[in-house]
Amino acid sequence: MDAAVTTTPAVLILLGPPGAGKGTQARMLEDQFGLVQLSTGDLLRAAVAAGTEAGRKAKAVMEAGDLVSDEIVIAILRDRMAEPDCAKGVILDGFPRTTVQAAALDELLSANGQKIDAAISLEVEDSEMVTRISGRYTCGNCGEGYHDNFKQPAKDGVCDKCGGTEMKRRADDNAETVASRLQSYHAQTAPLIAYYEGKGVLKKIDAMGQIDEIARALSTIVKGAMD
Repeated sequence: MDAAVTTTPAVLILLGPPGAGKGTQARMLEDQFGLVQLSTGDLLRAAVAAGTEAGRKAKAVMEAGDLVSDEIVIAILRDRMAEPDCAKGVILDGFPRTTVQAAALDELLSANGQKIDAAISLEVEDSEMVTRISGRYTCGNCGEGYHDNFKQPAKDGVCDKCGGTEMKRRADDNAETVASRLQSYHAQTAPLIAYYEGKGVLKKIDAMGQIDEIARALSTIVKGAMD
């Protein structure tokens, strides 16, 4: 059965603290199901570059040194989800971050005759995050993710996906910043778990295992959500 067949585009949310593997798993789901990963940061940058109405508003706010409002982010997300490549569905990574944003997202989807098909929480232990975050890096060309311990390219220094040789590490991927990022996550984003559990769409996955094991569990959930 083709799991990508659905009457309306699927809307999936990946939840989890920094280092839980959301980006890696989202890219694997893109390849398997033809979904599109939507990251708030990437959306903002693309909208600004394209000069859309929402993008122009976001640019003005960012140039003033202020945070982009939820209203602008929702407008940018609405425009992006209307693009043809999102016809099979999207994976939201990094949005919503708060229950206020979640409620605004529900309104947007309802207006389009859509809903959240699954909010998937990648469950990890805080103590594991230091090792995970401090060891990760990405291909500077295509963005494929790697890790010193868990996922190294087949050929050292060469991306498996595109053959690029420029690898990058985020400046804030170090032990000193992990604690504050986890504190922020638990205070602002973790309540989303209760929010989506109350709506009956929450799924939990033990994300302490191997990448392939987590991917299989995610695949099963996504297939069910898209049927």
